Amino acid sequence: MRVIECVPNVSEGRDQAIIRQIVLAVKVAHGVELLDWSADADHNRTVLTYVGEPEAVLTATEALCKAAFRLIDMQKHHGAHPRLGAVDVIPFVPLRGVTNEEAVSLARRLGEWIGEQGVPVYYYQEAATRPERESLPDVRRGEYEGLAARICSPEGEPDAGPAVFNARSGASIVGVRFPLIAFNVNLATDDLAIAKRIAEAVRFSGGGYRYVRAMGVALEGKGQVQVSTDILQYEKTPIHRVLETIRSEAASHGVAVAGCELVGLAPMAAFEEVIRHYLQLHDFSVDQVIESRLLKK
Repeated sequence: MRVIECVPNVSEGRDQAIIRQIVLAVKVAHGVELLDWSADADHNRTVLTYVGEPEAVLTATEALCKAAFRLIDMQKHHGAHPRLGAVDVIPFVPLRGVTNEEAVSLARRLGEWIGEQGVPVYYYQEAATRPERESLPDVRRGEYEGLAARICSPEGEPDAGPAVFNARSGASIVGVRFPLIAFNVNLATDDLAIAKRIAEAVRFSGGGYRYVRAMGVALEGKGQVQVSTDILQYEKTPIHRVLETIRSEAASHGVAVAGCELVGLAPMAAFEEVIRHYLQLHDFSVDQVIESRLLKK
């Protein structure tokens, strides 16, 4: 079986009725398996993860987009997470029997279809058509609020769809990437300036880790702040290294780590290094996990 993963991020994390309808659009899709979904009210964002054969995943993603474009009005959207549109970003991740080239072709087909719905589309990372659009933060710069002015400029012209501002749906970003670890660290303080300083120290653009994006976020519902990170290459920058750097930076401000969260799913291989580091099992292999052995039977 050829398997590709899709991890769309939708700009709604508070209205449960809307979230249920968007999730249902994927649940009822033929030939795909919804592995996970999570909604965050502070980020005002929902992340879904589903897998299947490429054509089935494409059809399910079109159904998700239809529901989101119908239900979400970006003119009323406010949240802590950067966003460009109702279906903010749609990454495809080839898992088994699917090449990067095939995944890029699938992403471009989806982008053309979204464009036909009247929503501008930008391609990023492996699907990018311009070097300056490989990085997701670069594509999203200015966010929804700056899109009306940006889309009319040569540098802001979309890759697919109309070069016209869609006030209701904004724009969508579609691409192909390596499995990403969305790992967030909550701090026992409500001082957003501290979270922002730590994020600056951790992320690549601030002189931190090459494969880490990070930002400081206020979690108003918890009375805490968060260092929200994306680990782009867990093989080169393991999770524990990011966590310990954040812990050390927080301690320098007299702040403790209150807890961590994993958004969506992650490969088992990403946790092998975590186990080796914290348990000092330097020759640990996932093959030593009973369930892993059973799955290979």
